[in-house]
Amino acid sequence: MFHLKDAIPEPFWLTQAGAPAPADPLDGVTTADLAVVGAGYSGLWTALIAKERNPSLDVVIVEAGTAGWAASGRNGGFCAASITHGFDNGMSRFPDEMDTLLRLGQENLDEIGAAVDRYAIDCDFHRSGELHVATEEWQWRELQAGFAAEAAHGLDVELLDRDAVRAEVDSPTYRGAVLDRTGCALVDPARLAWGLRQACLSLGVRIYENSPVQRVAASSAALTLHTWRGSVRARQVVLATGAHGRLLKRLQQFIVPVYDYALMTEPLSEAQLAAIGWRNRQGIGDSGNQFHYYRLTADNRILWGGYDAVYFNGGRIEPSHDQRESTFKVLADHFATTFPQLEGLRFTNKWGGVIDCCSRFSAFFGTAHGGRLAYAAGYTGLGVGATRFGAKVMLDLLAGAPTELTRLKMVRSKPVPFPPEPVRSGVIQLTRWSIARADANQGRRNLWLRTLDAMGLGFDS
Repeated sequence: MFHLKDAIPEPFWLTQAGAPAPADPLDGVTTADLAVVGAGYSGLWTALIAKERNPSLDVVIVEAGTAGWAASGRNGGFCAASITHGFDNGMSRFPDEMDTLLRLGQENLDEIGAAVDRYAIDCDFHRSGELHVATEEWQWRELQAGFAAEAAHGLDVELLDRDAVRAEVDSPTYRGAVLDRTGCALVDPARLAWGLRQACLSLGVRIYENSPVQRVAASSAALTLHTWRGSVRARQVVLATGAHGRLLKRLQQFIVPVYDYALMTEPLSEAQLAAIGWRNRQGIGDSGNQFHYYRLTADNRILWGGYDAVYFNGGRIEPSHDQRESTFKVLADHFATTFPQLEGLRFTNKWGGVIDCCSRFSAFFGTAHGGRLAYAAGYTGLGVGATRFGAKVMLDLLAGAPTELTRLKMVRSKPVPFPPEPVRSGVIQLTRWSIARADANQGRRNLWLRTLDAMGLGFDS
């Protein structure tokens, strides 16, 4: 039995000691060269890189809550090199530029590690690699095919059979795995956000927290962000609000807010850790359509999340959705199946959060207000690393001159839009049902999923 009863309904990362005191809200009128809406990874990286490129630039961040309180402080801490939500997804959408995207993604991960060192960010960043495990024979066949393609494109991957993967991490469910040696780091996500916040402040970025932006007003000379107590008048604006963005109407056709859930265990004893191996501390993800992700923390807890991605009809984002007991029960049951050796382990935290999902699963980009506002959205759960790449894209778009990044098809194109409500809810719920059926039916995709695949419109857990 695994104990859920006493789990605290709060994100583990955000309840740690060391959170910075909130900055003052925006009160009155101010100006800036660049105003950034949102102090998650996307906004923090944008502000930081902008100041690194031009130290004289006056940069302001306006945040509705506190830095990292939303997706940036609630995720699993998988900081991936992929900027296309995985190799297969990138190949299916951008095959002609995939080698370039792989190089840019690896450079981006290297630059994140360099920034963590440069600013002495204490966030347990380490280049762990990641195991993509198969728990069904159909998943193993797909992993082997994917491995061949990845290796052909120069990725540092290794194919592990059942015995080899169980020598790395011992679960009776494993049939095989692909080990990605260099394409993923693990990080304490809240401490990364807090460290980026401090780095921004050290370079002179002004941050206003607990200041929701209510609207953006345009004039010939500037854009003005209005909050309930003040305003910022800026020459340029970056919109870095993820699933919470309502300030630019056009984004709403491309984004759906999907809730993801996670559990955190108490620290494992030495005996418990030895029972499952996991000496090399890789991140792990399984290979179903509805997949789990899991990793060890610095103090040997196991974070266990994913699988039951939930769209609430109408696209409502509400604090009450952060807790879903039926999903926590499913996650706990799956944990017990994966690691029966850990019988009796207690879960200390349970939480959920909203992800900005788009139909191509990887971020899209654009500008508005005559090129004075830039945005990036749609990271679909893989934004810990990719948001830094997105920050560079947004700054290049605002600069106006073509760059290697702005010439990419990935940057110039948009995902297939979602239909309006109530059709949107019907489509998503039918798709969720269909992918669950596929997982229960040896991965075989029904007519509905095959149709969506052909249209380029999908839904992933």
